[in-house]
Amino acid sequence: MTDSTPKPSPFLLRRLAAMVYDTLLVLPLIMASVALFMGARTLLWGPAVDATTAQLNANIVRLVALVCTTGFFCAFWVKSGQTLGMQAWRIKLVNFSGKTPNTRQGVMRCLAAVLSAACLGLGYLWCLIDRNGRYWHDYLSGTELILLPKRGRKKK
Repeated sequence: MTDSTPKPSPFLLRRLAAMVYDTLLVLPLIMASVALFMGARTLLWGPAVDATTAQLNANIVRLVALVCTTGFFCAFWVKSGQTLGMQAWRIKLVNFSGKTPNTRQGVMRCLAAVLSAACLGLGYLWCLIDRNGRYWHDYLSGTELILLPKRGRKKK
């Protein structure tokens, strides 16, 4: 961080709540993208009739889901450092300099998060023992989550 006072790291439950919130937002985006892909694929080449074509479709659907998810998170992170779920839970993503992450850091964080989850979630649970409260993908992408202070309410 650029200033001398360290920013507090959000607790795991707050992070999970933001993830659930964002999942509810990104799932319709994935579903619409997959529906468009499958509709276009069926119109152009007909329905999948053999196992090879069905497997190819499944792999392409996974790729579409990964691209949609990465695009969703990167767009929010690069613009403001926060997704809508992160805004609701006062969490912000910054790089180790305290600035909004760049596109490379956002993409790296998304891809590294898949690795963190693939290792039985150990990359996510790492924040419980890390002295800085960081995930594996925080270290791999050069980013970290900080907890923002509560805003004062406006009096009428």
